[in-house]
Amino acid sequence: MSFKEKIDFQRLPKHIAVIMDGNGRWAQQKGQHRVFGHQKGVDSVRQISEAAAELGIQYLTLYAFSTENWNRPKEEVDALMELLVHTIHAETETLHKNNIRLHTIGNTDSLPESCRRELNDAVERTSRNTRMTLVLALSYSSRWEIMEATKRIAQDSVAGKIDLNTLSADQFSTYLTTAAYPDPELLIRTSGEHRVSNYLLWQIAYAEFYFTETLWPDFGREAFYEAIVDYQSRERRFGKTSAQIVTDPA
Repeated sequence: MSFKEKIDFQRLPKHIAVIMDGNGRWAQQKGQHRVFGHQKGVDSVRQISEAAAELGIQYLTLYAFSTENWNRPKEEVDALMELLVHTIHAETETLHKNNIRLHTIGNTDSLPESCRRELNDAVERTSRNTRMTLVLALSYSSRWEIMEATKRIAQDSVAGKIDLNTLSADQFSTYLTTAAYPDPELLIRTSGEHRVSNYLLWQIAYAEFYFTETLWPDFGREAFYEAIVDYQSRERRFGKTSAQIVTDPA
């Protein structure tokens, strides 16, 4: 029995976040340049995006490029930017045909103009699609996001638009780049690393974590289904006891 057959379609997470790790190591294990691993990683992005949409996942957020990634060798960064432009250009029509909306979070103003142009075009062309929202975290870090939100809250407080004495967590969330999405219920990280790397720190407060040794280019549909089955085996208590969950599922 495949893992897909084990999935309870009545208990799917609405939002899955993924840290796509291991492209460089995958390439080095095969005696190739790290960029080759990033190129192969695009195949996994396509597989997982299609699998998520087919299952009925509403939001899929992929950590594509962090603010810290700018510190990598210039040759690798330039190749990643070129790959990003090529991939978005090549995949936009497929996204549109599959009724998938593309969105981005992060400091996209720091991306090269060619990247911003392709991104903006793809976001606009797919803006009315409703099957699933695919979110690319680009030039993103959670600390940057929280700092930006805090600055805007301070500005609105000075302008008299909000009262800091009554500011709630829900209100704070509206200042984040993910304000339009529910928080992820499942966070997947590939490559055997057990950390969250400055990714959606506010949003994953109650997410279930799934770590796998599989490197991202080898992470296909069946591995994705396995992560969801594992998620569905968890008891999500949100601070309650197991007894409370049984008597009060809400």
